[in-house]
Amino acid sequence: MANHKDLHKLSAAGLLISLGIIYGDIGTSPLYVFKAIIGDRIISTDLILGGLSCIFWTLTLQTTIKYVIITLRADNKGEGGIFSLYSLVKRKARWLVFPAMIGGASLLADGMITPPITISSAIEGLQIYSKDLPTVPIVMVIITFLFIIQQFGTSHLGKAFGPIMFVWFASMAVLGGAYVLDSPFILKAVNPYYAWHILYDNPSALLIIGAVFLCTTGAEALYSDLGHCGRSNIRISWIFVKICLLLNYFGQGVWLWQHQGATLGEGNNPFYLIMPEWFIPYGIGIATLAAVIASQAMITGSFTLISEAVRLNLWPKVKINYPSIQKGQLYVPSMNWILWGGCIVVILLFKKSAAMEGAYGLAITITFIMTTILMSVYLMRKRFPGYFIVLFALIYGLLELVFLVGNMAKFFHGGWFTILLSLIIFSVMWSWSAARRIKNRYVKFVEIEDYYQIISDLSEDSSVPKYSSQLVYLTSANFKSEIEAKIMYSILQKQPKRADVYWLVHVDVTDEPYTLEYKVDFLVPEKLIRIDFRLGFRVEQRINVLFRLVVEDLVRNGEIDITSKYPSLNKHHIVGDFRFVVLEKVLSRSNRLNLLERLTMAYYFVLKRLGLSEEKGFGLDLSFVTVEQVPLIVTKTDTVQLTRVD
Repeated sequence: MANHKDLHKLSAAGLLISLGIIYGDIGTSPLYVFKAIIGDRIISTDLILGGLSCIFWTLTLQTTIKYVIITLRADNKGEGGIFSLYSLVKRKARWLVFPAMIGGASLLADGMITPPITISSAIEGLQIYSKDLPTVPIVMVIITFLFIIQQFGTSHLGKAFGPIMFVWFASMAVLGGAYVLDSPFILKAVNPYYAWHILYDNPSALLIIGAVFLCTTGAEALYSDLGHCGRSNIRISWIFVKICLLLNYFGQGVWLWQHQGATLGEGNNPFYLIMPEWFIPYGIGIATLAAVIASQAMITGSFTLISEAVRLNLWPKVKINYPSIQKGQLYVPSMNWILWGGCIVVILLFKKSAAMEGAYGLAITITFIMTTILMSVYLMRKRFPGYFIVLFALIYGLLELVFLVGNMAKFFHGGWFTILLSLIIFSVMWSWSAARRIKNRYVKFVEIEDYYQIISDLSEDSSVPKYSSQLVYLTSANFKSEIEAKIMYSILQKQPKRADVYWLVHVDVTDEPYTLEYKVDFLVPEKLIRIDFRLGFRVEQRINVLFRLVVEDLVRNGEIDITSKYPSLNKHHIVGDFRFVVLEKVLSRSNRLNLLERLTMAYYFVLKRLGLSEEKGFGLDLSFVTVEQVPLIVTKTDTVQLTRVD
């Protein structure tokens, strides 16, 4: 943990690591942005200067000011990302869960385009040597290998990412800078007039806006990876990265200036065309490595996003592995193969990076808008001046709406694909969250104090076979004075369960990322004990392990005695057995849910079957777990009048 904290401080190591982790997506954008801006249009002065001006001001307004300067302030105990931001503001209003879900879904959907477009753009550089080279199989092999190695952990590979990305950015700066030094007049494109001119007068303005937006698609990653590197390292390293990116973009602009009146032609990319011929093989190799690193950053970010969604009850419980001891290193098998499948579909569907540009950017624009909404609420929570909040919301609301409109022009050219993916992912989040609200609405709670004497009597009643020495129930009751009626029914009526000690375990997910706290209440001394865990939204809910640690602590302090009460075992100081009982709710037939609620619950139970069971989701040892199904009755049964006849 100390090393992790050290990396948050401004240091050479922190800066190098931030280069390797954060800037993969935005750092590989020169591979395809100018190619997308030019497209099949004739290269002209307006297109070059206007495109460069749009790129410069997009990187300045969107990436630098919104994300690096403003949004990075919204750190949740050092962590960032749209779900961390939601956790900071969710108590302000319930509706804020919708921008969080929409933003998270769009981010995951657009992430499926990142590996195909970046790796395809890099590999297509080989077509300089052979126009007919089939790049699709090469890209598929690289991507498949990348997803296969995720299960083994990538912490060792990650150490090499920083130096590789440093070489990548330095190479881009040198290659582009040489052209800029030769033709410094190109720097006049910094004047925002050229951006305004091309967007106001050009009939293809919307398509150009959609292409320009690709230069900032990785801006959200700067915020999502706040916890890995720290604010200071991100802000300082961004200065270097931005200079390198701009030098390369402006260098490409000079090359295009020298070829006005022509078209790029299929397979030509100004990114590779500015390279000396002898350097092209090395350039393709470095670009491919950078593209793989960009893809790795996206995959890791998706795993983190899903794990947070699970803790926040916005995603079904799924298996999460921790392949290394490095903080933040996790592997979600189900998401890994969903992402792989999505990437393969993208490659087979679009084949070339030029075709993928139409699908790329639309969904991430929606994420940007959702972040702006949540960030505006955060600024209000932090009591920033009203005029500043209004300016922030207006400027970025309008700017991102313009980008959204521009990207909507690409809807029928591939944008539909990421919107469809976003809707599917959002439907999972919404249904899981809505079903939980429906279930909670009809869970009946009773006063636990009314059952204190009954529980004590049952525990001492030797005529009832002992079910377990220590019996543990997971409860959703937020207050220690309450308990679900179904739990009391399970203990007292559904095969009465006698135990020496009854335990109630409640888990509360906090708005902070790494909270690890617990509280113990002895409701009935030596008979009924409640433990409340307060766990951060990034903490793995291994209840089996956490519960054992608490029990060991209580035994050490002399607060409880878990020695078996059986005389033959007690005299040898043998510890009694523990058993967990998990109540699994199933929808009863006697309900009056409306059509939407019935569909939501049906979808929920399908997702539940596909995800982890309750006991596995809480990390319980299955050899000590009993699962009991209880009906979720949402309405009282109609009163039925029966007539007795002789």
